[in-house]
Amino acid sequence: MNAHALPQLKRPLLLLVDDLAANLHVLVAALKAEFRLKTATSGPSALALLARESELPTLVILDVKMPGMSGIELLRRLREDPRTSDIPVILLSADASEQSELAGLNLGADDYLVKPVSPSILVVRVRNLIERNADRRQLRLAAHVFQHSGEAIMITDRDNHIIAVNDAFTKLTGYSHDEAMGRDPKFLSSGRGTKEEFSAMWAFIQAKGIWQGELWDRRKDGSVYPKMMTVSVVRDRTGAIEYHLANFVDVTHYKESQNRIEHIAHHDALTGLPNRLHLQVYLEQNVLITQHSGEQLAVMFLDLDRFKTINDTLGHSVGDQLLIEAARRLKASVREYDLVARLGGDEFVVVLRGHDAASAVGTVATKIRRQLYQPFELGEHTLRTAASIGIALCPDNGNDLGELMKCADTAMYAAKSDGGNGFRFFTPEMDAKAHENLEMENLLHEALERGQFELYYQPQISLPEHRVSGAEVLLRWLHPERGFISPALFIPLSEATNQICDIGAWVLEQACHQASQWLQQGLPLPRLAVNVSARQLQREDFHLSVERVLKESGYPPERLELEVTETAVATSPEKAARQLRNLRTFGIQIAMDDFGTGYSSLGQLKKMPLDRLKIDGTFVRDISSGSGHGDGAIAAATIAMGHSLGFQVVAEGVETEMQLAFLTTHGCDEVQGYYFAKPMPSVEFEAFLRARGLG
Repeated sequence: MNAHALPQLKRPLLLLVDDLAANLHVLVAALKAEFRLKTATSGPSALALLARESELPTLVILDVKMPGMSGIELLRRLREDPRTSDIPVILLSADASEQSELAGLNLGADDYLVKPVSPSILVVRVRNLIERNADRRQLRLAAHVFQHSGEAIMITDRDNHIIAVNDAFTKLTGYSHDEAMGRDPKFLSSGRGTKEEFSAMWAFIQAKGIWQGELWDRRKDGSVYPKMMTVSVVRDRTGAIEYHLANFVDVTHYKESQNRIEHIAHHDALTGLPNRLHLQVYLEQNVLITQHSGEQLAVMFLDLDRFKTINDTLGHSVGDQLLIEAARRLKASVREYDLVARLGGDEFVVVLRGHDAASAVGTVATKIRRQLYQPFELGEHTLRTAASIGIALCPDNGNDLGELMKCADTAMYAAKSDGGNGFRFFTPEMDAKAHENLEMENLLHEALERGQFELYYQPQISLPEHRVSGAEVLLRWLHPERGFISPALFIPLSEATNQICDIGAWVLEQACHQASQWLQQGLPLPRLAVNVSARQLQREDFHLSVERVLKESGYPPERLELEVTETAVATSPEKAARQLRNLRTFGIQIAMDDFGTGYSSLGQLKKMPLDRLKIDGTFVRDISSGSGHGDGAIAAATIAMGHSLGFQVVAEGVETEMQLAFLTTHGCDEVQGYYFAKPMPSVEFEAFLRARGLG
């Protein structure tokens, strides 16, 4: 767009300085159509105008010969003042001598024109000079950004030879500017990448013009480090690559933190054994191996007899010492490549590979039983315990992870019912639990139709203010004959039978209508959190159904929070992210529930449009274990990581003052749990809110 087509205030401002009114008149006539103009009739008046005006001119045109202060002297003054030193200046003079022109140019004039000047030539000279000065300013800015960027930057030519590096590059690599110039960046290589990987990278750069990924480099001192690098290209007018621009950062600390968090999340803080999450992955992999190799896999579910009595009588500290020593004995009883995991409490799982006969598995179980039956010398206490062990065999008892764990668990309870201190192999006769599940499924079908479900509300409390910041909606099932049925029983069953979508839709509708009524009654609950299942999230029209409920209930979208689990997100990350973004467009808030119990990567987490992370209650309970072996480490790490990603963090299952103090100290934003209030039906919760001053 030409300057004369811009609005008046957007046009460049010129300062014209000449002692003759006639000359100013000629200049104004030539320039007024394209530029805003200010005039001065002498050097001093020009300096005074510049001193009092907040807007400096884009360019100055001044006459060389003026009485008092000449144009040359005014130019010198302009160049000495930091405020005006960069303003382009055109000198006008009737003196066409080389000496006069050199004097002006040597003082910093940007152009020298001899009078009389053609108006059209003057306009073109002014326009070009303004554009060149703008380009110079952009180049200075780009150079400043390049040199002072926190990321290392390296530019190579079309032959991939380095032509520029910045200060961050020299600081990170240890190579100076001169040491890097002209070299192929291969001298930075750590040797960890394969030729095929680099060929694929360059092919991608050639095709797409940009590549991002992780590489390992070697510093000048020989140390290697991981870096996250982006390579983009600059093409010439023919489309050929002229330059490569690479910017990168050292991600050592990030990877260490990620590895530490992943290790903490997949290992038991007390015993150091793999936890349930690690066990799940291990079993899935080895069941597949067994299916292809024909080997037998044995899963032992183990529970310590009398542990609860010891723990309650002698305290958690002694109980923790017992668990640590039991874990050590279990590890010593099996081979190095067998797995010993702790599920929680006094429950352990042992996975044995390569035993061809049940008798061989029984021999290992006997060894474990004997090891755990030996006295435990724990400080001043000599304790005896024993183990009840249930064993499931793959493929005899199934090839499915869940089936094997269920069979081993069932067999363990059979061993415990025999008096403990023994082991039982699973048999079909033990499987009465399957019949109970079938009956429960039929009852579940009737529950929604017959109005047996009820919503409970558990308050969420802000820290450190201890104000009600929201509430989580929880589902309860009151059966007319069986009484309250645990969500731990019917929620997994509803997911398995695909009834969870209908139940979830009912929960959302009822909760929004109830919360809307509270608003109308003067109970402004800040936020209502409703759980969303993986199956609901997978439905393409889920966001539309949520929008419909909000419109029908009149509940403000910004007060609604939907909680999704890591598992729901990890199943199909891209689809989940798209669905959550759709929900966010309505103003709805999103929380990740039970964080730390799933397998979502940090890379996936950063892409999710989340507002909050909810620390699972199992990690909050670690805070009170009193073992000194990483108590609360996962909770503290999750709080720090959540804040670094811009999320608020909510801790579930807070039951003790110790847990609350720990979470407050580590900057947790909100908590919920029995310490403040148990889940309540709507009438009780309404009274709770009024007692807290919300009504």
